[in-house]
Amino acid sequence: MTHAEKARDFFLEGYSCSQSVFLAYCDLTGIDEKTAALLASSFGGGMGRMREVCGAVSGMLMAAGILYGYDSPNAAGEKAAHYSRVQELARRFKDRNKSIICRDILGKIAEDKSFIPQERTEKYYSTRPCAKMVYDAAEILEQYIAEQE
Repeated sequence: MTHAEKARDFFLEGYSCSQSVFLAYCDLTGIDEKTAALLASSFGGGMGRMREVCGAVSGMLMAAGILYGYDSPNAAGEKAAHYSRVQELARRFKDRNKSIICRDILGKIAEDKSFIPQERTEKYYSTRPCAKMVYDAAEILEQYIAEQE
């Protein structure tokens, strides 16, 4: 099963977009699923349902940070290289989906400004592009990783 398929399956189980993508990469990040789900839990719904950066993008970039990021405050070169990587991954997502902003991706659906998540029903899944977004984000990172090898 690909990371993209895992991410979509996690989303369809009820995890948020950010959790779904980040969880799909536990095999490579070495983070256990509970910790990964907790770490990514704030970023669903475009950061706590504020409809800002798409949670799928946030999950992708969190995984990229674990895999390729820097950990020293003096790592200027590594920081620049990582920011370049982040911008490249975001560009690839935007090329596929026209935006990395949740409210733009959701369109009219984003008018619901409540902090309370909607119940995951058949109608919920049929009216949202989120399963595709988590698939795309995970696939983009998967392709990027393959390019680095």
